[in-house]
Amino acid sequence: MTLAAPLSSELKRKKSFARQVIATSVGNALEWFDIAVYGFFAVYISKAFFPSNDATTSLLLTFGTFGLSYLIRPIGGIVLGAYADRHGRKVSLLVSIVMMTFGTLAVAVMPTYQTIGVLAPLLVILARLVQGFSAGGEFGSSTAFLVEHMPERRGFVASWQFASQGLSAVLGAGFGALLTSAMSPADLQAWGWRLPFFFGVLIGPVGLYIRNNMEDAGAPPAGKDGSPVKDVFLRQKLAVLLGIGALAVSTAINYLIVYIPTYVVKTLNLSASVGFTASLVGSLAVMVLTPVAGAISDRIGRTTHMITVNLLLLITIYPAFYVLTNYPTPAVIIAAVFVVATLKALYYGPLAALMAELLPAETRATGLGLGYNIGVTIFGGMGPAIMTALGTVAFIGDMAPGYYLSLIALLSLASLFTIRKLGATA
Repeated sequence: MTLAAPLSSELKRKKSFARQVIATSVGNALEWFDIAVYGFFAVYISKAFFPSNDATTSLLLTFGTFGLSYLIRPIGGIVLGAYADRHGRKVSLLVSIVMMTFGTLAVAVMPTYQTIGVLAPLLVILARLVQGFSAGGEFGSSTAFLVEHMPERRGFVASWQFASQGLSAVLGAGFGALLTSAMSPADLQAWGWRLPFFFGVLIGPVGLYIRNNMEDAGAPPAGKDGSPVKDVFLRQKLAVLLGIGALAVSTAINYLIVYIPTYVVKTLNLSASVGFTASLVGSLAVMVLTPVAGAISDRIGRTTHMITVNLLLLITIYPAFYVLTNYPTPAVIIAAVFVVATLKALYYGPLAALMAELLPAETRATGLGLGYNIGVTIFGGMGPAIMTALGTVAFIGDMAPGYYLSLIALLSLASLFTIRKLGATA
């Protein structure tokens, strides 16, 4: 009896931990599934909603809309994050997943430009803005929730936020590989690209049910007084900026994985299935290795771990793309994406915990929401459009992703050294 009681208590604790991780990660997974399929199927979406005589212009409009939706994310991060800091994490997370589901549904059923004219791209932009606002509040509230439930293992528990992104990208790339192999180009353009969006809609009700039945850590008592938004802007600007800097290279690579199918088709002139396979392999690495990296950072420290991986990224990115563009075979493309994605996963693991530890508990959701969403807007959401535009410059050309990511890696490295010098986190 004396042995059974501790075992039963430990089993209950593990089950509770698993429920909390699933409940908080499902919204993040839905958000990233939609992002992944929008990016993966950009070529088809561009023809459906942004037709143009010039394919590059059409694609730029598509990725511009992709990036435009990110401009509202910091607002969502502030509004929903402040609510979570004042009144608890749970309600904020419920609102977020409902809005994301409706936005995904809107894109799935949207009539094309040929059917309703200019109203089609305008409504797509509106749907993306709704998703952007809801996604803006997702990361801050859910990360705060996780680190407050298991403070002794913040790196491991918070890493599941990003591991769920890897799972979503795996599903998105899997849809891409399956549909491009099983469907004719005409059917895929006519209606096939909508199928993964309908699948995303199905995730919403499941996530809503799970979140409605989870325990709420509640807002920290200190968050009941004053204004979290005011405190962040007056007292925690440096912490937010350092978090953005640390995030930059990771989110840029994440969106590169989303961009790869388009890059393979439009720049390397290969089959879309090659790009989807490369993204699938890279996403699997992110899904599997991110929690491992988070657990390692709990032992050796966030900055030690992340600086080491960042240096490896810095010396790997440009050579990987040099080989990829000069020897554009399917095997080389898949290998290059796998190597970069593996390093990205190792960097990703401690990131959420590091950003959370830069901020006090009473303003954590607000500060995380603001910093994360500014970072993904500047370095992530606009990434595919920037890389597409850079690719048109003569002396850059096919190497656009290599130049872009190397510069951002230097920025993240500087931020990490500053965090370490200030002793702002583990």
